[in-house]
Amino acid sequence: MNAIEINGVSKSYGAVQALDQVTLSVHEAELFGLIGPDGAGKTTLFRILTTLLNADRGTASVTGLDVRRNYRDIRRVVGYMPGRFSLYPDLSVEENLKFFAALFGVDVHTNYGLIAPIYRQIEPFAQRRAGKLSGGMKQKLALCCALIHQPAVLFLDEPTTGVDAVSRSEFWQMLAGLKAQGITIFVSTPYMDEAQLCDRVALMDKGHLLAVDQPLKLAESYGTRLYAASAREMWPLMQALRGMSQVEDCYTFGEAHHVVLKQGTEPEAVVEDLERSGLHDVKILPARGNIEDLFIKLMRHG
Repeated sequence: MNAIEINGVSKSYGAVQALDQVTLSVHEAELFGLIGPDGAGKTTLFRILTTLLNADRGTASVTGLDVRRNYRDIRRVVGYMPGRFSLYPDLSVEENLKFFAALFGVDVHTNYGLIAPIYRQIEPFAQRRAGKLSGGMKQKLALCCALIHQPAVLFLDEPTTGVDAVSRSEFWQMLAGLKAQGITIFVSTPYMDEAQLCDRVALMDKGHLLAVDQPLKLAESYGTRLYAASAREMWPLMQALRGMSQVEDCYTFGEAHHVVLKQGTEPEAVVEDLERSGLHDVKILPARGNIEDLFIKLMRHG
């Protein structure tokens, strides 16, 4: 049985279509990533699945429970960590944890085993007010509070936004440990590099699912002739490439520009044209597409 089933879910806010006929399933004990920019519809979908919001159309279930009919039961078996820090800033770390345990009618000591690897990292600050913690420590506390009742499914809405690179890495290591214990994890993120850490991912933009598959398979499906372009003058290079009829697409990618050449176009000919236009040290070399390249392609061209 799938842990999450979503069938034709749509939601609008006035004239804004936040979700449009979204159909998706998440397997049990899977680490599933929902990848997309701000405004893609990720938070709206999470709120529907955690029974905080009703869809306009379509159906959804979590652990076999319908999100409309069985909302009380769902709230007992899921953990939810929203995008913004939602704990009580004036309560201490320990007080927040005890409060959330009491909400679910559980005892911290009874369920301590699940959160122990995470909580040990913030335990030295148990008496510090939550509002005074660093971003990474707030993140760990919020995760502990979402896990204290031992949920079957964990929803994490952009949990690493605004934290440093080390904290991001540590957080994903924690998620791998939770997955190993059989917890289904549904995590949203705007970071394409985090997609590589998931079992499967869905690419989402403006309420639509663009693609769903394993990260490696998505990267391999890019297919178009992709090149990395560089020159001494990088900004004029981009402007020149975007104005060339042989170029299908061009965008900044790290220290280079990724360029999609039209079928039949040889990169050597493009280099010659660019150097004749006054650019220096122009290089256009074959590049391997990844998830970010695929997302840009699907977002721009469907």
